[in-house]
Amino acid sequence: MNKLGTVEDTLFIPLLGRIYASERFPWILNDEKALELKEKLPSDLLERGRQSQYTLLASAVRSANMDRIIRSFLSRRPGGVIAELGCGLETTYSRCDDGKTRWYAVDLPDVIDFRRGLLSEPEREKYIPGDAFSKGWIEAVRADAPHAPLLITAGGLFHYFEKDVIIRLFSMLKRFGEIEIVFDALSGKGLEMMQKKYMGQMGHGDAKMFFHVDSSVEFATETGVDCILSDKPYFINIPRRKMKPSTRLSIAVASRFNMVKMIHLKL
Repeated sequence: MNKLGTVEDTLFIPLLGRIYASERFPWILNDEKALELKEKLPSDLLERGRQSQYTLLASAVRSANMDRIIRSFLSRRPGGVIAELGCGLETTYSRCDDGKTRWYAVDLPDVIDFRRGLLSEPEREKYIPGDAFSKGWIEAVRADAPHAPLLITAGGLFHYFEKDVIIRLFSMLKRFGEIEIVFDALSGKGLEMMQKKYMGQMGHGDAKMFFHVDSSVEFATETGVDCILSDKPYFINIPRRKMKPSTRLSIAVASRFNMVKMIHLKL
């Protein structure tokens, strides 16, 4: 397997979070495919132990939130398709596939190569190596499904890019038919805390973060988005039983000051 760069290497963070939640907090997220991958991961990765319970569970909560939105989309938009930007080692397909939907997993070529080494390509999920901010992947999706409603997920991706890069992406996507997009976003305060406290704790303090959203209404205006379908606190309705006091406190602070949210837009 290829050695990954600084930003690509962060793909292990959400996987470890899903494994942790599945073993200890399955009522938040139960990911059987992630548990299968545990034995395939480098031993030194599992032994680092740098993440706090909060960062591990935050990754799992993001996947749980994405699952909820994906299932709702597939229920209300029969024939819709799913594209995951910055898919990394995400295992959404195994958790949410309904037996008929077409899925597309998009990431940089070295990440896709690494993914193929751990996760074989399912029958209805196509792996697309490429830049999430270039049009190659969306052209490939539309070649397969030219008129299908499309839900794009971007979990944990946008943080690492400047806002103008995100705006250009949305502008480009508007030319490709009916599209919804869902992503997680930090506020300015949340971004500062994540960069200073948590990224260093996870061993990725050199992975710089830029993008934040303080107001989804203002962001939608900036990007010319047609409709805000939802803007919900990240940890809403997440059971907190059996969590450490420090984890409960971190969640309470993040929720009280609206530091992290899930934003679902119609482009």
